[in-house]
This record gives sequence, structure tokens and C-alpha cells, in this order.
Amino acid sequence: MNEGIDDTASPMTRRAAVSGLGAMAATLAAPAFARGTAPDRPEGSLTASGFVFEDRSGAGHRQIGDPGLPGVAVSNGRDVVRTDESGRYRLAVTDGDAVFVVKPSGYRAPLDANNLPRVSYIHRPDGTPTELGFRYPGLAPTGALPESLDFPLRRVDEPSAFDVLLFTDPQPASEAELAFVRDTALTSVLGTSAAFGMTMGDIVSDDLSLYPRYNRMIGRVGIPWWHVGGNHDLNFEAPDADLSRETFKRVYGAPYYAFEHGHALFLMLDNVRYLGIGTAAPGARGGRYEGRFGESQLTFVENILRDWPRDRLVVVGMHIPLVTDTGSEDWSRNTVDRDALLALLAGRPSLSVAGHTHTTEHHYLGGDGTHHHHVLTAVSGSWWSGPYDRRGIACADSRDGTPNGYHVLSIDGAGYTTRFVAASEPDRAIRITLDSQYNARTPEVAKAYTIQRLLGSPIPVEAVGSTDLVVNVFDGGPRTRVTLRLGGGRAAVPMLRKRQPDPFVTQVYARNADTKKPWVSAIPSSHVWVGPLPANLGLGTHRADVEVLDEYGRARREAMIIEVTGA
Repeated sequence: MNEGIDDTASPMTRRAAVSGLGAMAATLAAPAFARGTAPDRPEGSLTASGFVFEDRSGAGHRQIGDPGLPGVAVSNGRDVVRTDESGRYRLAVTDGDAVFVVKPSGYRAPLDANNLPRVSYIHRPDGTPTELGFRYPGLAPTGALPESLDFPLRRVDEPSAFDVLLFTDPQPASEAELAFVRDTALTSVLGTSAAFGMTMGDIVSDDLSLYPRYNRMIGRVGIPWWHVGGNHDLNFEAPDADLSRETFKRVYGAPYYAFEHGHALFLMLDNVRYLGIGTAAPGARGGRYEGRFGESQLTFVENILRDWPRDRLVVVGMHIPLVTDTGSEDWSRNTVDRDALLALLAGRPSLSVAGHTHTTEHHYLGGDGTHHHHVLTAVSGSWWSGPYDRRGIACADSRDGTPNGYHVLSIDGAGYTTRFVAASEPDRAIRITLDSQYNARTPEVAKAYTIQRLLGSPIPVEAVGSTDLVVNVFDGGPRTRVTLRLGGGRAAVPMLRKRQPDPFVTQVYARNADTKKPWVSAIPSSHVWVGPLPANLGLGTHRADVEVLDEYGRARREAMIIEVTGA
């Protein structure tokens, strides 16, 4: 249930192979929860109690014949308790706590009219303090705790192999940009066979009044959709972090929580720590923030993992990356206490996904590099910047050269893969360009030449030696391998991964400066590969074949034709 929430506002992967078939079989046979966690009782707390039950009647509240479900986890965001044989739980609760059920495998959570899961109860007896003057409404008073705080679940079939749609940063700043979300990413996933979707924050861009329309649209995809908040989902009038998620809680429920699906555990965490309205720049609305889980949330993670089988997959969703290529010393782009989370995940098959930076990145973390952290492509790309296409929608190429889009997570037991989908060009995974600084013999000339640089052919023969073939593998990372073969019997040669801006998006931004947001610029990309054309390529027409082996060893091949002309 979700009282206090306004429903109207609203082939085997390499990782599986490493686990081994025997370990996978053991995983599938293991029980999800073996025992409970004894919670501490905060001073001045109340006791919430109730039942988790199978909603056989379909009434949404317990009827005769709706049995209690034993062994199901319920949490207050710190402690985790398990229901007893009758399905009853007891849990300490303080003002502001979210009490939520951890949906177990083989059951479906209640869904509202927009397919948003309703698994939590926010205890805010007096509501969000009205004297704060929030621009967007917070929680209405919930009053005293219900005598029995119950959570209904419906039994369903959940195979161990399934797909998940991964969105991050739709981030519409206006009604028009919300239509861009609708007509690109959301339209492209209609008819999906994915089990559910997840959005990793920045659902909107500060204007929280857009939530109801966004929810109505995402509800039409027809699958359950889980959310965490981003920095642009904060109440910036809040004096501190404790009240900064009041609107999010009203609309979506608990700001962090967990659920199971198939044989995987999903931890949906909030690592945007608001530092308070007093940290705002002069004349600016809101204040600064940092990436931080905090002690209570990490305690929750420790408790929920305590009885989770160590050979089962854990997927962690968050907004701010654990680490990013865009700013290693900037704690508004990285997570301060990431090592504490990684320590809790050590020795388990795990993946974490984030957004925030509007880049696409793969990192391998932990002492042995076994934790995969994937920074996802933003649905909004370059914050909906760039020239309009034939539909009147901003092209929105990301600043690292990736088209705006989303990812699909495919899970099979403890193994998984991800793949990128360009929202407006679903078959695009690679871009091949030529980058020549021909005639740019001084920095001054090079700067003036930026928007005229050669990105294709024909190439004057004298420019061949100063021309690179550039491959942007949109979802590439440190384990991706790229080779180039030029026609005429030449051998395939490895291309060099090079941290540099994508010349294509650099030119797009330069030619369309009046169509982009002021802060948007091309930045060094973590997934660009470069190979110089041989100076002796010679006059004529040549074929360039590019082969990519991605992060999971999957092959993709693309080619281009290069023409070399006389002076």
C-alpha cells in the first residue's frame, strides 16, 4: 500500500560462464531469505505492524482467504525484518520514515493507474511543514500509524531470464521537451517484452509539476516502472537533506528501496545528498549537493544483503555515478562513500547503473575489478540541445558523441549483458568518421577550421597523412576492442582507444551554437577509437572495414567507402 501518496499526481554471458553452471544451479535452488535481522529501536520511535499477504481476492486489502506470506522482508530504510509464519511483521518507525515491503520473487507489487509500483507508506504525521513554502507540494498529514499497515502482493510467474529497460535523465525542462521524451524513447519502447523499466533520476528538470504528465505517458508503455530521484528532482526550498525529497515521496513513495525479480535483487538507492539552501550561489535557486549514500542507507543495504545468497546477482540503481570519467575530484559527479557500498557487494555478482553526467561509461571497480559500474546514456542526451530533426525534435546528441537513448539490461540467472539503443535510430551502435586537420598548420588556423574540418571524403591526396579514421562505439568501454582493415590486402590493425572529443559532435555543436543549452560543449569521450590513414593510401576509392568486440565480447562490423582525389 502507499497511504500518504497522491496516486493522481502522479548465448550465455561471459559473467554467467565465470560463475559456472554448477554455481548457477545452486543459486536457483537457494532460498531468497533464510532469517531475520534484529533492528535497533530509535529513541521516541513508534512500532508499525501489519501483514504482508497474498492478495488472492484482488481487493487490495486483506480479505478472508488471503493468506499471510512468511519470510518477506519489510524495512524502514535502516532495519530489515522478515514476516513470521502468519505474514506479520513489527518495525520501529519515526517521523519521516518510509516503511516498504521488499517485493519477493514470484510476486507482483500493486500498481497504480500509471503502472507505478506502490510498495511503501510514508509516515509523516503532520505532513511536510507548510512554512517552508515549497513551490511543489510535499506530503499531506498522514496522522497516526494505521492499526495494521498491510502490504498486498499477487503471485506471478517470474522466469530467471528477463529484460529490463534502463532510462536515465529524461530531464524535460518544459512541456515541449516532455513531448520529446514521449516521441523518442517512450514511443520506441511501446510493445516491449521487457519485464519492467527503471529510471535513474532527473525524471524532470526542476519543474516537479511535470510529474503527472510524465507518469501518464510512461504508464502507457504497459509495464511496471520503478524510479529513483536525481538532483533535478529535489525540493530546492528545503533547508537540508531531510526534507529535500518531499515531493518525490508524495508522487513515487520511498526515496530508496529494494525488490526482487526472477533470481536477482534490485537495490534502488538515493545518493544525491542535498547540502542545503544556504549553499546556493548568489541569486541562484536551490543549493549544492554531493554524491553520498549515508549511514542509514548503507545500513539498509548491509541488512538486506545479509540473507541474500552470495551467488545471486545484485543490481544497484542510483543517479550520481560511483565514479565518472568527467570529474574524479568533483563530489557532485562522484559518490563519496562508494567504497563502503563496494565492500558490501564484494564477492557477489553485481552490476550498478547510474546517470547524471550525460555520458556513456563503463568502469570495473573493487579490489579485483569485478564490480561493473555502468554510467547510462541520457534519454535527453545533450539536455535536448541541437538542431531539430524532420519531426521538430531536438537531435540531442550527447556531449561525448552518443545519440540520446537508453539501455536494455538482459539477465539470465546470475549473468547479464547490457546494450544501448539510440532512441531515434535504434540500429545505430557505431559512428565512423574521418577527421582531418589538413591545412590547419597553426593553432589559430586550426581553431578557425573547426567547423570546416573534413569528416568524410573525398580527401585530397596530400591530406591523407593528416587524416584519422575515428570510431565512436556508443556503448564502448575499457574491454572493447576495435580493429580496422583497409582494402587491397592490408591486414586488420588494432585501433587506439583515445580520450578525445568526437569530431562529429564537435562540428554539430559548432554549426548549431544557437540551438544548444549554454553549458553544453563537446567533451573528451571514453569510447572513441582512432586509427591514422596510411600516408601511402593512394588515389582511388577504398573500403574501410571496422570490427568491434564490445564489453561482452559481442561482434559488430561496419564499413565506409573512402575516396582519395588529386590536388
